[in-house]
Amino acid sequence: MKAGTVAVIGKANAGKSTLINVLVGEKVAIVSPKPQTTRDRILGVLTRETHQIVFVDTPGLYRVNNALTDLMMKTTEATAKDVDAILFVVDGHTGISDDDVGRIKSYRDRGVPMLVAFTKTDIMPKENIAPNLAKIAQEADVDVIPVSARKGRNVRELEKAIVSLLPEGEPLYGDDVISDKSERFMIAELMREKILLKFDQEIPHGVAIVINTFEKSETGDLYRIDLDIVCEKKNHKAILIGKQGQALKEVSSFARKDMEKFLGAKVYLTVYVKVKEDWRDKQKLIREFGYEEEEF
Repeated sequence: MKAGTVAVIGKANAGKSTLINVLVGEKVAIVSPKPQTTRDRILGVLTRETHQIVFVDTPGLYRVNNALTDLMMKTTEATAKDVDAILFVVDGHTGISDDDVGRIKSYRDRGVPMLVAFTKTDIMPKENIAPNLAKIAQEADVDVIPVSARKGRNVRELEKAIVSLLPEGEPLYGDDVISDKSERFMIAELMREKILLKFDQEIPHGVAIVINTFEKSETGDLYRIDLDIVCEKKNHKAILIGKQGQALKEVSSFARKDMEKFLGAKVYLTVYVKVKEDWRDKQKLIREFGYEEEEF
């Protein structure tokens, strides 16, 4: 069979995580319309009789100056060096710029087999698709496949094209594995996803989730989860809590429903909001909150 690792790379909000979730058939990465949704290197594993694709979802290429973003970009660059193929994801809805072509060329020139996914074709004018595809193919000299993850268009064609880039080999993971991340990690990510979806641009980027308690009952039908939402400013804390705690109640309820769906059990959730000023520029706190540079 064919088996290998594929780094999924592209600008923030290009649709990388959504595409991986659709390809794998399970939610292995959180999604939102905001940049910096993905902060970690997350594996999503697709296994079929003839092949296994290990997708590595990377933080979006993003220009913001803080220590956390620097770490995220290092993670993306390191991942691209140690895979069997690269899937570069381009947001078709926003059109193809010369900067996009330049980035694609820079990864193409690394000598790793590469493919471009042109996403969000369901929300762009049809007449713009062909010229954009031609621009990528001609100027970057790489194969490109238009897809709509939301509508499921061309997703299996993309899968076939990815498989064609992979080497022959044994599966890297067992048939029942869909991600390398723990339940505890995913619970924290689900909480962060709901914050990203509910609050304005500034607040979610400065939020970390710390799981204090993650306990499963003996019967397996209940989890007790105690977590902290850590933000950078006192006024952010006030916004996250809201008037009479209403905002916090709403986002916690929103998150708890997804946690229960993910865990297949009832969840008793306790949430606190704490302030750690400018934590994204403090290496000690970045490590404490689980964001560490990985070895490849």
